[in-house]
Amino acid sequence: MRDAAPKTIYLKDYTPFGYTAQSVHLRFKLAPKATRVISRIAFAPNPDATDKSFFLHGEQLDLKWAKINGEAITPQISEEGLSCDAPDEPFIFEAEVEISPETNTALEGLYMSGGMYCTQCEAEGFRKITYYPDRPDVMSTFTVRVEGPHPVLLSNGNPGDSGDGFAEWHDPWPKPAYLFALVAGDLVAHPDRFTTMSGKDVDLNIYVRAGDEDKCAFGMEALKKSMIWDEKVYGREYDLDIFNIVAVDDFNMGAMENKGLNVFNSSCVLASPETSTDSNFERIEAIIAHEYFHNWTGNRITCRDWFQLCLKEGLTVYRDSQFTSDLRSAPVKRISDVIDLRGRQFAEDGGPLAHPVRPGSFVEINNFYTATVYEKGAEVIGMLKTLVGDEAYAKALDLYFDRHDGQACTIEDWLQVFEEVTGRNLKRFKRWYTSAGTPRLHVKESYKNGRYKLTFRQETPPTPGQPQKKPRVIPIAVGLLGVDGKEIVATQVLEMSKRQQSFKWEGLSAKPTPSILRGFSAPVILERDTDDAQRAFLLAHDTDPFNRWEAGRELAKSTLLAMIETGAAPSAGYLDGMLAVLRDDTLDPATRALMLGLPSQSDLTQILADKGVTSDPQAIYDAVQTLKLAMAQHMQDTLPRIYAACQVTGPYSPEAEPAGKRALANAVLALGSRLDGGKAAQEQYDSADNMTQQLSALACLLQENVGDAALAKFYQQWKHDRLVMDKWFGLQVSYAAPEDTAKVAETLTQHADFDHKNPNRFRATLGALAMHHAGFHHISGKGYTLLADWLITLDPLNPQTTARMCSAFQTWKRYDAGRQTMMKAEIERILAQPSLSRDTTEMLTRILAA
Repeated sequence: MRDAAPKTIYLKDYTPFGYTAQSVHLRFKLAPKATRVISRIAFAPNPDATDKSFFLHGEQLDLKWAKINGEAITPQISEEGLSCDAPDEPFIFEAEVEISPETNTALEGLYMSGGMYCTQCEAEGFRKITYYPDRPDVMSTFTVRVEGPHPVLLSNGNPGDSGDGFAEWHDPWPKPAYLFALVAGDLVAHPDRFTTMSGKDVDLNIYVRAGDEDKCAFGMEALKKSMIWDEKVYGREYDLDIFNIVAVDDFNMGAMENKGLNVFNSSCVLASPETSTDSNFERIEAIIAHEYFHNWTGNRITCRDWFQLCLKEGLTVYRDSQFTSDLRSAPVKRISDVIDLRGRQFAEDGGPLAHPVRPGSFVEINNFYTATVYEKGAEVIGMLKTLVGDEAYAKALDLYFDRHDGQACTIEDWLQVFEEVTGRNLKRFKRWYTSAGTPRLHVKESYKNGRYKLTFRQETPPTPGQPQKKPRVIPIAVGLLGVDGKEIVATQVLEMSKRQQSFKWEGLSAKPTPSILRGFSAPVILERDTDDAQRAFLLAHDTDPFNRWEAGRELAKSTLLAMIETGAAPSAGYLDGMLAVLRDDTLDPATRALMLGLPSQSDLTQILADKGVTSDPQAIYDAVQTLKLAMAQHMQDTLPRIYAACQVTGPYSPEAEPAGKRALANAVLALGSRLDGGKAAQEQYDSADNMTQQLSALACLLQENVGDAALAKFYQQWKHDRLVMDKWFGLQVSYAAPEDTAKVAETLTQHADFDHKNPNRFRATLGALAMHHAGFHHISGKGYTLLADWLITLDPLNPQTTARMCSAFQTWKRYDAGRQTMMKAEIERILAQPSLSRDTTEMLTRILAA
């Protein structure tokens, strides 16, 4: 365990390393508790560096010997690394260390998962493998020899010599250490081939454990689709002779883009109709695309330092969103992305963990793999593309790739290519990268004598360390609708750059209804004076799919807030509007399914908090359940028709059209189950031939508290499949009554199949508890105590997963004094643990300081 004492690192203090790494040769002699790593690194003085001190990162390494130019040296060793004198000329550094993969439960560096060796080096895991300048701006070619009694021995790059008990690999493309990868084990390959646009043949493989071979086909097709798309849309071609993916059960993240050897959490690559839902298939497709797209936006061009993490992650998230939009439904993808952004990133922006897309400081970089860096980082790319236009965006990207290939870059490098291509000054736009918080966009409208005016005012609330906010450049996509509902002004992008700004339209015969922020053209909170009649009008007539969904969502919020605050009955206007949506066959089923969804209970809590109202989680839960029942009753004559019309016959396909039909059918089933007590759900469960239908039916049965028999049957059917069992664990917690949630979760942690060392199982169970708003925040405080107990247990083993789960406490000040006291006590109890990790210490200290 590293020293938990906080040591803040600042962007302003960046200096280049004193030496460049010309080449790296590594030899691994694998053994579970005593792997030997022999390194041979060619260094040369860095002409761009003034500090020539020679320090190599290293943690939990047993150094056997070290040499410079063949001469033995006795370096100084600390908990953080190795230092010694170095020549002021090119030299060779050699060392041998011993590490213990079998006891590495943190899943950083080289560790073991079910007898398989694998690595995870981003962000700073390579320093647990050998002594090296473990920073992204030190890039080098790697040649690796892996020795061990395993049928499969893999590393980055192209294969070289191999034989009994060894394999050699060479990666000709310079890369930082965080992209190093090694996998060794008894694995089975699912092979294929791809021919690039220039005619280069590439071998493709997905390596899995025996028994998982039937779950690789979809992932392979997703990989090939990604390769084709990147060639067609961005002109980027794959650059090695081979591309390997490996499925690993124990993995802290979703996947890792290591050059030529992507390591995936098994849940993010293995799929079959029997074991995976439609959402699993879409997620797998997107994650495979994301990691492949990193080959250029992250690998060939990487980030200079970890403060620039959004440079590779925001851009690649944006690219994978484009990919999914092109392959599936663009409106559905956009709406889904915004739901996720508001649910996770807006909460982050509005609380103690707020930080800029490019933070100015950190204690533990693992804590900054956040929705702000990823999702908001992608939104910033989207805004930039909206402002400069598609053609300029394409030219700027081409210049970026040409100029910076093989380099470690900064946000300044990224914006510079856009300034050169467009002639624009992006100084104000850069504030999206440097300023934390979600801007609030206030709008007023006026109409007189044919002239219509919209006046916008932007403000961003204070965030930790940034009390004052300057105005940002905000692209506001606007359309105008006439009194008959027809569009009289097509979408225009208004560019706001001041704190307050007005925009006018002339020659209008009547006051229009504005459709503002179409496509969610900027990640802001829109605040405008409107009423349910105007929302219903937009729901019925808006030509922008996102804003039509948004109007329905605003109606739902208005209805629920009235129910929570005044005890009002569900709004007839909302119920009529949703019935019209359900009956509207011009809308694709997937869009209708999304529109029938309600705001999250956490969102409602935040809305009330913004109004100065301290809400009761149980009251919010009750209002949501009441509204869902009212919707079911209001739609009961239509539900059977829609359910029947959306039944998919023939062989299962995860493609967008049948998946959309199943989504709407299952949304309807969930409503109908509130009326028939789960009768139709039981029928669907009994006849289901794919996991989407089976799991959706089981959820409905649990919702109606009649699912015990089906739950037991599901366990017996799938207890052999670890990924399906994650679903079984999570579903029980998610559908528990608030008063029972903590008890259900606690019981499951005592189940023989619960393994807290496996991140997927831990997140499925305790993550579901944290996401169950009324259950986690039950007045008893049992949810707080249970989660804290398990975070204390997990932290010594896996600090990364522990720290990320601590975010469940980030909104502790939104609640009443009793809940605040209980949450604060649990935070302080965790912080009081001896030898608490630096990861968890930083997260909870920031949360507590709010």
